[in-house]
Amino acid sequence: MLESKQIRYFLAVAQDLHFGRAADRLDVAQSALSAQIQRLETELGVKLLNRRKRAAVSLTDAGQLFLAEASAAWKQLQRAEHVGRLAARGEAGQVRLGYVASALTSGLLTDTLKAFRQEHAGVQMQIVPMETPKQIAALADGVIDVGLVRPRPQYPEGVRAELLRAEKLEIAMAADHPLSAKKVLRAQDLKGEAFIVPQFNESAGFSNNLRRLGELGGYLIDPAYAVNDFVTAVSMACAGYGVVLAPQSLKNFSPRDIVFRHVDGFDDVVQLMMAYRSREPAPAVQAFLKVARRLVSDIT
Repeated sequence: MLESKQIRYFLAVAQDLHFGRAADRLDVAQSALSAQIQRLETELGVKLLNRRKRAAVSLTDAGQLFLAEASAAWKQLQRAEHVGRLAARGEAGQVRLGYVASALTSGLLTDTLKAFRQEHAGVQMQIVPMETPKQIAALADGVIDVGLVRPRPQYPEGVRAELLRAEKLEIAMAADHPLSAKKVLRAQDLKGEAFIVPQFNESAGFSNNLRRLGELGGYLIDPAYAVNDFVTAVSMACAGYGVVLAPQSLKNFSPRDIVFRHVDGFDDVVQLMMAYRSREPAPAVQAFLKVARRLVSDIT
C-alpha cells in the first residue's frame, strides 16, 4: 500500500526534475528523498525516473502515467483531509431532525435552522415532520439525531430532552361562534362545547391540558372529534364543528375566520423540548445542539 508521503515526494521531484531542489522545498534530506523514491519504485515494480549524472532528471513513460494518477490522488487526499477537519469542527456532515407541528407554528424550527445554517452551511439537514412518540423511538433507534418534541414524563435510556420554548394555550373557534363575542373566556363558558382534539389518544401532552381545563370549569371534557393534526382541527372549528385548545402561535397558520380567546385562570403552556441521544459522537449534531441552546439563552 502506497503512503501519502511517497506520493508527495514523487510529485515534488516530478515538478522540479531535480532531487536537490525538491528536497529543499520539502525540507528533508536529499538522501531521505531519494530513498523514498526508490522504495516507491520497488513497491510498484517499475522505474519512474531517469537519473543521469550529467543530465536532468526525467520521467520515464511509466513515470508520466503514474504522475497523472498520483496528482489526482493527491488532490483527493487533500480534499479528504479538508473534509475530515470540517467534520471534526461540526462544519460538515449530516443532521437528521424531526419536529412536531408546534415547532413550525411557533417559529422554533425556522429560527433554529436559520441560526445553524449561518455558521454551518456545509452540514446537510434532513428534516421530517413526526409526532412525539415516533420521534422518541426514532432517536433511541438512531433513525434521527435530534427531535423537537413535546415533553414526556420519561424518556428511553440514552435519550435526554431540554426545554427550548413554551407558549400559552388558547381556545380557537369560528369567528361567528357565540363565545367569540367575549374577549376573555371563563372555563365554565366552555361546558358542553364540542372539543376537537389532535393527538387524542396520546397519554401525555394535550390530553392532560384538556383534563385541567375541565377541572377548572368543574366538568369532564369528552372530545367530540379526534383528528391527526392542528390544521385539521382548526379547519373543523372554522366550519363550526366545535372548539380547539391550541397553541397561541397557531394563529399564524389559521384561516381568516378563526379567532383565539384566552381562558381566565387557565395558565397551561405547551412546551417544546429538544430531544437527543446523551452520548452523541457526531460533531455536526453537537454543533446543532449548541446553536439551539444559544438561541434559548439569547431569548431568555
